Amino acid sequence: MTDKKVSRVFAGLLFSAVALLSGCSGGVLDPKGQVGVDEKNLILIATGLMLLVVIPVIILTLVFAWKYRASNEDAVYEPKWAHSKKIELVVWLIPIAIIIILGSVTWVTTHHLDPYKPLDHDSKPLEVEVVSLNWKWLFIYPEQNIATVNELVIPAHRQVAFKLTSESVMNSFFIPQLGSQIYTMAAMTTKLHLIADHAGTYKGISANYSGAGFSEMKFNTIATETEADFDQWVNKVKAAPEALSGPVYEQLAEPSEGNPVTYYNSVKAGLFDDIVMKYMQHHGHTPFTGQSGMDSMSAMHQKEHMTGAEE
Repeated sequence: MTDKKVSRVFAGLLFSAVALLSGCSGGVLDPKGQVGVDEKNLILIATGLMLLVVIPVIILTLVFAWKYRASNEDAVYEPKWAHSKKIELVVWLIPIAIIIILGSVTWVTTHHLDPYKPLDHDSKPLEVEVVSLNWKWLFIYPEQNIATVNELVIPAHRQVAFKLTSESVMNSFFIPQLGSQIYTMAAMTTKLHLIADHAGTYKGISANYSGAGFSEMKFNTIATETEADFDQWVNKVKAAPEALSGPVYEQLAEPSEGNPVTYYNSVKAGLFDDIVMKYMQHHGHTPFTGQSGMDSMSAMHQKEHMTGAEE
């Protein structure tokens, strides 16, 4: 192969690599927050460890196919060759070592990136309550007593503590550049802690199919440069004409697609808890919120069993 052909092949490979990597912009491989960076590193480490096996296998497959092709009469053919202890050691020990390393890394990062665990950050967390509706996202700011639909605004460099639930079917809350998707389910509260290390606008999506309007369940996450910018936005929302009362929420909860961004200047007290409890109040059950919720449900089942035995 001439130098000119080699340069063309190299240029083609370089162009392909750049084209493929350009698709990473705005996704999990372009993180803008502490959690997203840690998750990106985990993805790269896991991929690199697996490629230690995959790449040699691909190369050796091509080498063997070329060396032992039908037209190569010089290739040695040994049909009675049994096995090689050296080869067996390599094909067993290397994968075992990779699995041990990969398992250790996964174990450590799984606990480090626990979505329920607050981030190691000095700032006071901003509390945001998230409700997945058909087919839109409702964000309630309990401390500011405001709410928005399909727009999440947070200050950069400040931890955000999310509490999440669903009005109906299961959904998944995901801001790829900030990291850690988490599910939302009716009568259940999940938690998530994120932070944006850079001001900007990041796409939020539903990562779980939830019906006809699923593709429209998108929102912008706007990380403001300063706390003052965030406060200015809060005042803008407080100037909105409508409050999120009980009847207004019931109307909002009706299925709809392509909802515009909407602001509410105040929120009915305890609305998030009402949404969580709406499917539980009839039976007097306690909603599932983690380990404590499991204990409560276990106690409830024991009580029902004892009542049945007495009857």
